[in-house]
Amino acid sequence: MDIRSVGVVGAGQMGSGIAHVFALAGYDVTMADVNQDSLDRALAQIDRNIERQVARGKVTAEAKAAALARISRTMHLPDLGASDLIIEAATERESVKDQIFRDLVPHLKPETILTSNTSSISITRLASRTDRPEKFMGFHFMNPVPVMQLVELIRGIATDAETFQTCLLVVEKLGKTAASAEDFPAFIVNRILMPMINEAVYTLYEGVGSVKSIDESLKLGANHPMGPLELADFIGLDTCLAIMNVLHDGLADTKYRPCPLLTKYVEAGWLGRKTERGFYDYRGPVPVPTR
Repeated sequence: MDIRSVGVVGAGQMGSGIAHVFALAGYDVTMADVNQDSLDRALAQIDRNIERQVARGKVTAEAKAAALARISRTMHLPDLGASDLIIEAATERESVKDQIFRDLVPHLKPETILTSNTSSISITRLASRTDRPEKFMGFHFMNPVPVMQLVELIRGIATDAETFQTCLLVVEKLGKTAASAEDFPAFIVNRILMPMINEAVYTLYEGVGSVKSIDESLKLGANHPMGPLELADFIGLDTCLAIMNVLHDGLADTKYRPCPLLTKYVEAGWLGRKTERGFYDYRGPVPVPTR
């Protein structure tokens, strides 16, 4: 199938990044969100991010103008029905995703491919609640989308070969690299990354090290560009907790038990950068550790 138009559900950090890369690659993009302010912020963020690429000489001013002109916005989910490919990038809650797909399905073309940017939820289970499990798969971008080169492609048990090959060609057109993952909890990247972050939180919880010493140890001792607690704040502590719960529930292994301190931060609403407090406090000129 020749993909020309793409619908993106969700105008948050991931949704705006996905719209950014698709528009630059020449696709017509429609972003949908329940909040007009979110749509406005997303377009402004895309504008700023592409402008940075222009300043670095990676994108021409003409290409930027053309990309922005390809992006339309809507608060009416059925407006995505004419898209060739739809990527759901809403919050990491299965009930929310299920409702989005239920609302979309009656308005889709028969050939439309449905995908989810979920970082951990079963693709097979999500697909089974639609009218096209053979045309449904996981399309998991890394954050920040314009910078990170990897896309995980996850086939559910019913996903057909044509759908996978079509999505593979789309990833190549975006200039990114696809990794094929089986449909098991958290797939590849988060199956490895999230337990590391969770272990870092346990290390803090047990008093083995402070926020600063844990992050410095991994940056200087393992050559990581960001410390695990800094990275958790960047991802969002609610997202980290959701993925750990999926791993714990799906694999029934105590090694995936979320750290109680991670749960406590989420209960406090300290979710990281997006709320200005997490393992660091971002309300001042320099981030300050909160423990």
